Amino acid sequence: MFKNYNMNPLVLPLYLEVKLQNNDIAFHIHHLAESIPLEAFEPILRNEGCPTYHPRMMLKIILCGYTQSVLSGRKIEALLKDSIRMMWLSQGYDPIYRTINRFRVQSEVKDLIRQCFVQVRCQLVQENMIDQEATFIDGTKIEANANKFTFA
Repeated sequence: MFKNYNMNPLVLPLYLEVKLQNNDIAFHIHHLAESIPLEAFEPILRNEGCPTYHPRMMLKIILCGYTQSVLSGRKIEALLKDSIRMMWLSQGYDPIYRTINRFRVQSEVKDLIRQCFVQVRCQLVQENMIDQEATFIDGTKIEANANKFTFA
């Protein structure tokens, strides 16, 4: 006996939020981005051309990609199609990689992302989840001057 398996379901879940666990990182990213005042996004806003994606949504998907160690715009775009977490954060929108990259290279957005990381660290210290003296590195590997392939 098998469980019912149907590739043509009649009902799809309308709320992707119910598919996420209560302590999912997406909720923390959502609350962080929603706590940023709208005035912080004013330098990014444009009044001409096609309407843009909301900067809060763009910030959420970039931060979520970074928490998953995904830095590439193309891979973030792929996550928007595959990950329930990213689908929920973007509410079904799927900007292409060019839009994601154009958004995050703006100097105002770079500063905003940096401030988000500082705010997350301060919140973790405040909640005693990490030590005040904690130092984080990005895992960059630097080649040494003296290795078996160098000739002196």
